[in-house]
Amino acid sequence: MNFKKNIRKIHLWLGLTSGTVVFILAITGCLYAFQEEIQNLTQEYRFAEKQNAPFLPPSQLQKIVVKELPAKKLHAIKYNEPHKAAEAIFYNYEPFYHYTVYLNPYNGKVLETVDMEKGFFRFILDGHFYLWLPHEIGQTVVASFTLIFILMIISGFILWYPKNKKAAKQRFWFQWKEGLKWKRKNYDLHNITGFYVMSISLIFAITGLVWGFPWFAYCYYKVIGGEKELIYQDPVSVKPKAFDVKTANPLDKAWVMMQMAYPAAKSIEVHPPETDSMSIAANANPETGTYWKIDYRYFDQYTLEEKQVNHIWGRFPEANNSDKLMRMNYDIHTGAIMGLPGKIFAFLISLLIASLPVTGFLIWWGRKNKKGSRS
Repeated sequence: MNFKKNIRKIHLWLGLTSGTVVFILAITGCLYAFQEEIQNLTQEYRFAEKQNAPFLPPSQLQKIVVKELPAKKLHAIKYNEPHKAAEAIFYNYEPFYHYTVYLNPYNGKVLETVDMEKGFFRFILDGHFYLWLPHEIGQTVVASFTLIFILMIISGFILWYPKNKKAAKQRFWFQWKEGLKWKRKNYDLHNITGFYVMSISLIFAITGLVWGFPWFAYCYYKVIGGEKELIYQDPVSVKPKAFDVKTANPLDKAWVMMQMAYPAAKSIEVHPPETDSMSIAANANPETGTYWKIDYRYFDQYTLEEKQVNHIWGRFPEANNSDKLMRMNYDIHTGAIMGLPGKIFAFLISLLIASLPVTGFLIWWGRKNKKGSRS
């Protein structure tokens, strides 16, 4: 008996401490769930009329987009399906900026230049990742509260666990009779809802912590059998000597090689090397809406010799189950791993999670007022 009393106190104070943050994370997760679908419906510049003509090569698109943002650094050019716009991505870590220039891939016409750090969904994502705090602080705060949430899940299961078969009937479904007080209904809402969302909540929390704490990501990867590095690093291109033969127009040739290797790809992305020692990074995604099956390739910018890497962002056929599970992290967290039904499921579960701090607070408030009225 004393054990459950202590667990109840721990659950209560953890809940009062983290309830507001859990509510914000759950609601922002709901609002962000269908951001891609909503943006596709509302942002016409994401699409281009399909033509019976080839795409312009990346070198030509590069010349066009650098005039749009001459003071920024081009990070990548992404080719999508024939009816979609190409994307020129300008990204830098410090000073931080992130822009996307949408272009017609057939004629290079600029359709829109978007600051990816602005807009409704960017605001929602900042809340979900950082609680609208400075990123360095916010990431640690959110990750810390996510750890608390895991303790809440464990302590909540201990409290939920029925002591006998009779009590179990009330733990799996609502046994509401006419005239039952709202306090009892609220208690059942918290107890039963908490049980049914517990396992999915744990998945959300673990996949969130992979981003939140590097040490957690490392430990998690090693526990599931991972052997590679988690830190992304470009392989080195060796600058040739004056008398060595260089490959002409290597970025375009790398893009052509990717097209030939992945004729059915939904998107192909090439990264112009940012220094004279970096390789050309390229990737191909066989699916839309998910990221874990992307095949990452790296080519020497001078010879187009393929380079090998020792981190998980390498060739998909060479990824083992541990690597694939880490690659799936975003798709699992958002529910996209199961397509649109998975996103709908994640949306509904997030709503139920958001209800738990509310019903939990009402349980505490009702008991507090009951004690106050007695005194």
